[in-house]
Amino acid sequence: MHAQIVLFDGFDPLDVIAPYEVLYAGGTVTAGAVSVELVSAEGPRKVVSGTGGLVLQATSVLEPECVDLILVPGASGRVGEPGEVPDDDAGGGGEWQLDAFIPVLLGRTLSTGLPALLRAGMEHPEVTMSAVCGGSLILAMAGLLEGRHATTHHLGLDMLDATGAHAVRARVVDDGDLVTGAGVTSGLDLSLHLLEREVGPRIAHAVEELFAYERRGTVWRHKGPEPGSF
Repeated sequence: MHAQIVLFDGFDPLDVIAPYEVLYAGGTVTAGAVSVELVSAEGPRKVVSGTGGLVLQATSVLEPECVDLILVPGASGRVGEPGEVPDDDAGGGGEWQLDAFIPVLLGRTLSTGLPALLRAGMEHPEVTMSAVCGGSLILAMAGLLEGRHATTHHLGLDMLDATGAHAVRARVVDDGDLVTGAGVTSGLDLSLHLLEREVGPRIAHAVEELFAYERRGTVWRHKGPEPGSF
């Protein structure tokens, strides 16, 4: 299984690093059956995160026709006060700035080549698309989640619903070829679930033991009877 994790200006580092380490460790204990790399829509470049200007290196371009798994992180920046309406935060011709509003950072990805690449990934029959936190909102704003079950950070669930997706208040939602996680630390749970699903539970358990981490919550799937009221 080859995975590509997408970097964009203002990404949240934990959304990226937690899944990267899980998948990298999965590759280590499977003698290379799992591989993972950091990519961008533009190709190799240094990409500045939204957390203190931390920079990560994208080593390749996102290639939806050549991968098994694509993971889209969320953004890190200002949340804003309740009722506050973020402007475009541009101040300089629309270029990206550190400490911008998270919705602005997510929205700016729509003016790049990323949405077209993500659409190609969603339409490829052998690619699983995944997202952590606000990464689900990037997919949703690009018009790629209509009618699909997904989750995101709890502050963005209403926005997810507004795009035509079925927002689920769960830590990880498995909708077949679309797997999404809620807040930033859910990237650990999401990537361990993907490792278990695609490579096997013994591999996922070995990585859990290595990281001294136990997954939280039940992975939500659109299966089984509808629960009644308590």
